[in-house]
Amino acid sequence: MQIALELACGVLIGFTLGLIGGGGSILAVPLMVYVVGVKNPHVAIGTSAMAVAVNALTGLVSHARAGTVKWKCAAIFAPCGVVGALIGAAFGKAVNGQKLLLCFALLMVVVGVLMLRGRRNKGEAGAACNRQNMPRVMMAGAGTGVLSGFFGIGGGFLIVPALIACTRMPILNAVGTSLVAVAALGASTALSYMLSGYVDWVMGALFVAGGIVGSFLGTRAAKRLSGSGAALTTFFACVIFTVAAYMIWKSLAAL
Repeated sequence: MQIALELACGVLIGFTLGLIGGGGSILAVPLMVYVVGVKNPHVAIGTSAMAVAVNALTGLVSHARAGTVKWKCAAIFAPCGVVGALIGAAFGKAVNGQKLLLCFALLMVVVGVLMLRGRRNKGEAGAACNRQNMPRVMMAGAGTGVLSGFFGIGGGFLIVPALIACTRMPILNAVGTSLVAVAALGASTALSYMLSGYVDWVMGALFVAGGIVGSFLGTRAAKRLSGSGAALTTFFACVIFTVAAYMIWKSLAAL
């Protein structure tokens, strides 16, 4: 039953990553803590970062085939994010696990509100990274990297709105492009936590196995919803609010 539970959680995480390019980590951490029963939040964070990084690569393959990835933007955003993630992870491991989960949930609420405010923005189909917006893209990459490393997440739910804000690209392109950065940031964060002994490899492998199936299903669903950016954005925000509310409740109860 435990193996089946971890595989099912992996499918859900992979589906969310494939569908909205984010949400994998915001689901992975609470699923590991509150459903699977991981006692140490830092182990949940480190293991989820590893699993999300691998699952993001799986989703990236499908999005790349569909032509939704803005590779130039990804090449600028991801390296800046990796540097920030390594810095953030060093600070995150020094913070109490329950307090870290509570701060994580509050950040999710802020991002969800910002996403809903811009849900009617369809973006510009030809948007790309250029000399004018490159500094903003680099700063956004470094900033989301610090937060991703600090909270031990792939950061897709931060990266997607950041890419849209910096370049005005449509959400489907932001989803596809974000997976490059999610994989890079997740791997960087996982490496940092692994060196501190905070990665459960067996559980991570089961989450990855389920995530491969989920990523395939989520990417197909994203293509069907691509004509309705507002619907995809609203769904994204609803996922964030739901998980954040539960995490705040559980974290406050544990403090």
